[in-house]
Amino acid sequence: MNKPHIIDKGIITRIAIIAVIIMTANISNAQKPIRLTTDLIEHTDIVYVDGYPSTMTLDETKDAIENWQTALVRSEKPCFGWVMTSQENNTMQMAYRVLVASSMDLLNEDDADMWDSGLIESDNSSNVVYQGKPLRPSTIYYWKVKTWDNHGSEPIYSDARAFMTAKVLDNGISRYPLEKTDEYAKSITVNGKGNTLLDFGNDAFAQLSLTLTGTNENDTVDIHLGEVLKGTHVNRKPDGSQRYALYRLPLTKGTKTYKIKLRKDRRNTAPKMNESGVDPIFMPDYIGEVYPFRYCEIENYSGNIGKTDIVRHSVHYPFNDNEAYFHSSDSVLNMIWELCKHTVKATSFCGTYVDGDRERIPYEADAIINQLSHYAVDREFSMARHSINHLVYNPTWPTEWILQTVIMAWNEYMYTGDNRLLTATYEDLKAKTLLALREENGLISTRTGKTTPDVYKSIHFKGARLKDIVDWPQTGAEGIEKENGGEADGFVFTDYNTVVNAYHYKALTLIAEIAKALGKNDDASLYTKEAERVKKTINALLTEKKTGLYIDGIDTNHKSLHSNMFALDFGLATKKNKANVIDFIKNRKMACSVYGAQFLLDALYDNEEAEYALSLLNSTSMRSWYNMLRIGSTITTEAWDNVFKLNQDWNHPWGAAPANVIARKLMGIEPLEPGFSSIRIKPQPASLRHASITLPTIKGTIAVTFDNDPNNAFTMTTTIPANTTAEIWLPKTKNSIVFLDNSQHSPTLSDNYIKICIGSGKHTIEIRRK
Repeated sequence: MNKPHIIDKGIITRIAIIAVIIMTANISNAQKPIRLTTDLIEHTDIVYVDGYPSTMTLDETKDAIENWQTALVRSEKPCFGWVMTSQENNTMQMAYRVLVASSMDLLNEDDADMWDSGLIESDNSSNVVYQGKPLRPSTIYYWKVKTWDNHGSEPIYSDARAFMTAKVLDNGISRYPLEKTDEYAKSITVNGKGNTLLDFGNDAFAQLSLTLTGTNENDTVDIHLGEVLKGTHVNRKPDGSQRYALYRLPLTKGTKTYKIKLRKDRRNTAPKMNESGVDPIFMPDYIGEVYPFRYCEIENYSGNIGKTDIVRHSVHYPFNDNEAYFHSSDSVLNMIWELCKHTVKATSFCGTYVDGDRERIPYEADAIINQLSHYAVDREFSMARHSINHLVYNPTWPTEWILQTVIMAWNEYMYTGDNRLLTATYEDLKAKTLLALREENGLISTRTGKTTPDVYKSIHFKGARLKDIVDWPQTGAEGIEKENGGEADGFVFTDYNTVVNAYHYKALTLIAEIAKALGKNDDASLYTKEAERVKKTINALLTEKKTGLYIDGIDTNHKSLHSNMFALDFGLATKKNKANVIDFIKNRKMACSVYGAQFLLDALYDNEEAEYALSLLNSTSMRSWYNMLRIGSTITTEAWDNVFKLNQDWNHPWGAAPANVIARKLMGIEPLEPGFSSIRIKPQPASLRHASITLPTIKGTIAVTFDNDPNNAFTMTTTIPANTTAEIWLPKTKNSIVFLDNSQHSPTLSDNYIKICIGSGKHTIEIRRK
């Protein structure tokens, strides 16, 4: 459980200063808190009707006949959060007061019959735990908050926010219902008599309604839905798993609106038809079945089709298209970011991170990329939290992906500051480090007989057996493997796999951090020692003695991109061998899948190889995100091209890594402390001349813009949310001087960077040659 913590930063003398703040308040600068969240859900007061946001209030649901949905709060003691606002720079929250009432009338009178927190001296603005009277199931409550800052501004209460509790308060994860958005075609092309093609501009998981006029009782219209064109028609036989469907629609006389009943696909709607022994995510009744399509071709219809006659009802998790923004001087990079942003929205159609339309199963490898990219393009945390929790208890079969759950849980804590998921799943996360598979040589293996039923039970695995995977897909068109070594770069599998053990090391380092965050210091010490032991073992047994490069495993001398990029990414490389490892990685180029590219790019940026990383991001080769656009997809694809996976689909979220890599690495915005209480901004522009980003966070929006004249001058303007501080790391230029907000500044020097610490508000930093 998250507890308010007392500020002790040398800024105030605690309660005495709070009293002075209250007595000498500056009313003119008063700012009320905004964007209130309950259990990380911001819009708890929106009521949906069959997936559409409605005018219905929570109170009106009591006697509503409509099929309504809302984001129900399932916690007995929910967490409250808000965004602090201020017109002043360097603003910190000194205290808060939360009121919770059972009626709006009481709250309007500042009367809190459920909980009045009183004045709590704390800078916690994201995860304040409810401490009032027991909440009742299926009940509406109202709350508001006011805060005191370090400038003496008179506190003003926020606008009130209502929430409804669930029928059972089981402390489960609150989340939104799915949402529908109605969309019209971006273009309409008449191919000839009776044939019209509609292009909605991008692919989406959706349904379709048509308003058509029948002139005869026997009129029948053919409706072609698809993701791919062939000439000016929907491709009836697309490659791989790109989608196409035909529906025949009988018309009756007169003008009527018809809805297409979409057929279920057995491969993504049948229970447990996979190696993991888990169910796909089924569409809820209030939404119905969906199908991914961009194009709709109407055949055998003699009437005219207007722009509003055909409506695509796209289905997605609630998403704010205006929450995040990125633009740069590189047009290819801009297109790739938009591609990935749309991918995150479009593939959220299940409300859980899934693998697109192939199986509609949550896989860790999709989820770990989807999670970080979702954080980069929307201020939304509940879908990630729900997906991680689902995967804790429904893991899939690849060994490496089991270990990714620990990484995702840590990411969730860093981005939200809420430790409740860590607390609830701690024992399960410990099991997912796979320490139970440790052999006498200090490495783990799934091939030496330790994958017993008890081990599978401890990690909740329901499939036949775990298997090492390294990367996916591992096959493609004939000849591609010979040229490029396949998506796994010709990886040689042995009993002791370097990639699996690199993941094992990373999981151990993070479970140690998790233990520390939960106050389990003995566990933290234990896992820290285990991690160091594994690191020494890997570097002793799984490196080539002469070069220090990482081999794929014991009993092979083969060296792949994957063994080296995962070792580098997860911090296994030492000062002695790091340069050789980086050179080897760069020599192998993009010899990994779209999924593997996430870890390759992270490794490169974390080791200051920004120019090479940028060349991969904005590449126009076959192995590039640009190629996905070139072949016609508007959602990231499962593989770089059809030749790398003959049955690939065109709606796979694990291809969306650039959304988070651009935000986290190129623009360099990451949380230094849980919940963005402290931020690091470390842009690595390389040769990129200009870029601008707005990044939503739990604390508010961060904005960064830079203009870059490499090795000559650099200017950055940034806006930091109130109640946070930031470390700014900028590339060092020889014989230069630094200005902070137009005043010369003496920064801290660190290797190739200068470091400047700033508070909230808008700041400009310039590096100029002397």
